[in-house]
Amino acid sequence: MYLVAPSLVVRADNLDVLAHVPDGSIDLVYVDPPFNTGRRQTRTRLRTVRDESGGGDRTGFGGKRYRTLRLGAASFDDAFEDYLAFLEPRIVHAHRVLKPTGSFYLHLDYREVHYAKVLCDGIFGRDAFTSEIIWAYDYGARTRRKWPAKHDDILFYVKDPDAYFFDADAVDRIPYMAPGLVGPEKAARGKLPTDTWWHTIVSPTGKEKLGYPTQKPLGILRRIVRASCPPGGVVLDFFAGSGTAGAAARELGRRFVLVDESAEALAVMRRRFAGERPGEVGFLDASGGGEAGVEVREQIARVLQADREANEPVADAEGAARLRR
Repeated sequence: MYLVAPSLVVRADNLDVLAHVPDGSIDLVYVDPPFNTGRRQTRTRLRTVRDESGGGDRTGFGGKRYRTLRLGAASFDDAFEDYLAFLEPRIVHAHRVLKPTGSFYLHLDYREVHYAKVLCDGIFGRDAFTSEIIWAYDYGARTRRKWPAKHDDILFYVKDPDAYFFDADAVDRIPYMAPGLVGPEKAARGKLPTDTWWHTIVSPTGKEKLGYPTQKPLGILRRIVRASCPPGGVVLDFFAGSGTAGAAARELGRRFVLVDESAEALAVMRRRFAGERPGEVGFLDASGGGEAGVEVREQIARVLQADREANEPVADAEGAARLRR
């Protein structure tokens, strides 16, 4: 297990930051941009406390009364006049910064994914389209006027269809739906996931919840990082939100560069990575632009330098060359 080198969180317009990322330097780009729902996305954080006076606003176990405290809220606008024009320059950068072995995951929903695929086909090439992953969940309200929408779409592209990194052996295995048909050995081992992933959302009351709207589950990002970023590699997410891509990368021994222009997102990520050792995750507020771009470039270079050092050959005990990672 190699020590994970410094990673970086930047508050800035992602186009400004992407301009400072060198060509062919990133192993995995995952982005979860706003879905263009046409409304403001808000997540309110609440906490309940026991009300000894009996006058609370909700009843708990044994008839005990509780008061609800509002801790705060995070929100962002999710409406764009021309969504594809907003995405296109950012996806062009994503293609440019990927290594030849690199992969790109674009996380959307039914509103824009079909148009976005045509856009990505034009940038990456249709032969670089590898999979459409369906993340299916079963939570929340259900309309009675149509089939309820209970899935997201994740488009998976690669930089070079003949050279991309994909480690199926590292991916978590899942149970067979009919284990009796495959025998006890296979049933115990489980199977590789297909392109349809059943996984719960982040529970509004669970430990994983950070209070950020549209927070994605660690389980989804762990699977993507394990499969498409080599150990010690670099993950880039330039719509970072709550920083789930970075948390998965960190947990699995990869470095990351996370970018978001929201002050609320930066605050959430500061809390999320507060337990890291000093110097392991850097935070940079470059929202003012201008001269801050120089520091952005230097800090990104620091992350990428660690990646180059991890790939330099070193001698093992017998004198044979091997990579550091």
